[in-house]
Amino acid sequence: MSSIQLRSIKDGIVICVQALVEWKVLFMKSCVLAVLLFVTFVSPAAAAHRVMLFADKKVAIVEADGTISWEMPWTGSHDLHQLADGTILLPRGKAEVCVVNPETKEVVWSYKAGQENGNAGKKVEVHAAVPVDDGNILIAESGSTRLIEVNRDGQIVKEIPLKVNNPHPHRDTRLVRKLENGHYLVCHEGDGTLREYDENGHVTWEYEVPMFGEEAKPGHGPEAYGNQLFSAIRLPNGHTLIGTGNGHRVIEVTPDKKIVWQLDQNELPGITFAWITTLEVLPDGNYVIGNCHAGPGQPVLVEIEPETKKVVWQLDKFDVLGNSVTNSMVLDVEGSLR
Repeated sequence: MSSIQLRSIKDGIVICVQALVEWKVLFMKSCVLAVLLFVTFVSPAAAAHRVMLFADKKVAIVEADGTISWEMPWTGSHDLHQLADGTILLPRGKAEVCVVNPETKEVVWSYKAGQENGNAGKKVEVHAAVPVDDGNILIAESGSTRLIEVNRDGQIVKEIPLKVNNPHPHRDTRLVRKLENGHYLVCHEGDGTLREYDENGHVTWEYEVPMFGEEAKPGHGPEAYGNQLFSAIRLPNGHTLIGTGNGHRVIEVTPDKKIVWQLDQNELPGITFAWITTLEVLPDGNYVIGNCHAGPGQPVLVEIEPETKKVVWQLDKFDVLGNSVTNSMVLDVEGSLR
C-alpha cells in the first residue's frame, strides 16, 4: 500500500473522529435543550399542591398527584379553614357553622346562626366563618346584616353592624376576613362593593367593583357578567387583591382605588375564568385562584406568578369535583394569605 493511500486512510479516520465529536457535542446540547424545555413547560406538575376544598356536596382533600385521600358528604359551604389542631371549620347548609374532626368525620362543635342570639324566625345565611383570637369564630350573617364573634359556648363576644344597600339574605355577604389592625374586610356581593369596617361598624374604606364598560348578564358560568365579588385579601403593601366573582377577573387596588394589576377572563392561554371565588397568596408570592362554574375542560384552581402571569400549576378534576368548587386551602405550605 502506497504512502498516499495510507495518508488518505489516516485523513479519513481523522474526519470520522471529528464528526463523531461534533455529533456528540450536538447531542449533548440537544439533551440540555430538552431538559430546559421540560422544566419550562412540564414543571407545573412538579409544583402540584395538596389542597382541601369544597366541591359539589362534599369537602375533600386532593393530594399532589390528584388522588382524593379524604372526603365526606357536605352541603352549602363558601368558606373553609383547617385549624391548628387539625380540625376543619366550615359553614353547613344555609346558616350553620361547624367544626369537624377529620379522623372521625364527626361534628365536634356547631353554631346555628339562624336560630341563636336573636335570629329565631329570621331569614339568615352564613357564607363566611373564620377563626380569630382566643379560639373564637368570626361569622358573617347575611339577612341580619351583622358580623359576630362567638366563643365556643356560642356566646357573642363582639358584634359589628354592616352597611348593606341591597339587602338580601343570600347576597349580603360573601367572604369576610379580619385584618391585623382589628378591622374587617367584607365582600358585599349584592352591592358589588368591598367595605372595610372598624370594630364599631364604621366604614373606613370601600371600593365598588367596576363593570369595565360591560352590561350585566345573568347566569353563573363564563357567559354571565357582573361585579358580584366573592373574595378579598389585604396585601402586605397595603393594596387589596379582589376576586370579582362573576366579573371573571382578579384585580389589585391601591388605597386610593386605582387598579394597578389585573388578570382578565381569557388572558391565560387555554383557560377561561367563570366565577372567581377563593384567592390565596402563597409565601413565594404566587396567587392561587378559584375558578367556579367554568364547566368541563377548565381547571377549578389555577396558580400563577403575578409578575409574569405564567401558570405554574392548575387542578383539572372536573369529572370528580364537579362544577362548583367554591373554596380551597393549600395544605402543603404555611404562611399563606387567604
